[in-house]
Amino acid sequence: MTLERSHARDQNASNKAPILGRVQQADESLLMTTITSEVTFTAVRLTVAIPSVRGFQQHYESLVPDLPLDQITALVARHAPWSEMLELIAETAPYGFLIYHRNDEHPAMRAAGNPMDCVAYLMGNHTIAERMFRHDPRAMLYAPLRTLIWEDREKHAWFTVDKPSTQFESLGVHEISLVGQELDRKLATLLEALDVDAPATLRTP
Repeated sequence: MTLERSHARDQNASNKAPILGRVQQADESLLMTTITSEVTFTAVRLTVAIPSVRGFQQHYESLVPDLPLDQITALVARHAPWSEMLELIAETAPYGFLIYHRNDEHPAMRAAGNPMDCVAYLMGNHTIAERMFRHDPRAMLYAPLRTLIWEDREKHAWFTVDKPSTQFESLGVHEISLVGQELDRKLATLLEALDVDAPATLRTP
């Protein structure tokens, strides 16, 4: 298992975020607002060894099913109560995660002469994301999670994902941070179900 720490460049004009900026009044009928916010945070990238790209992909997709888009669309169309959405997702996602997008990178990259196999995903749960969205819509920058099943040039296979809490904690909202830690634990449980040693950091706030 490999942990990498990456730093997003960020400076605040004050010690409190967000920066609301300044308002410049051009005339009595027009206000021009300049708003700038920059945040520096550390993301922890987790990479764990897996047996093979395609074998692990099959196992992964058996535990993380596709988003039931037709059923969700029907619920939204008839203005169903949110409780029905919660019930649908709980029944569909045995480990709390669904696949929102799948991108098999291999065919296009191979056409350019790159032999490494790779499949990218957006994996998440919009009923969990809603619990963060209500506090700050910017949480959707990191929901769904990005995951990658890939191999290196030596044909070693890997699964990579950023530790969820390190992304969501960057927003500085306690309620969102708690959900991020919950996602850490769910990710650890999923990895264990996939017969992968879950990094201990996923169990550590």
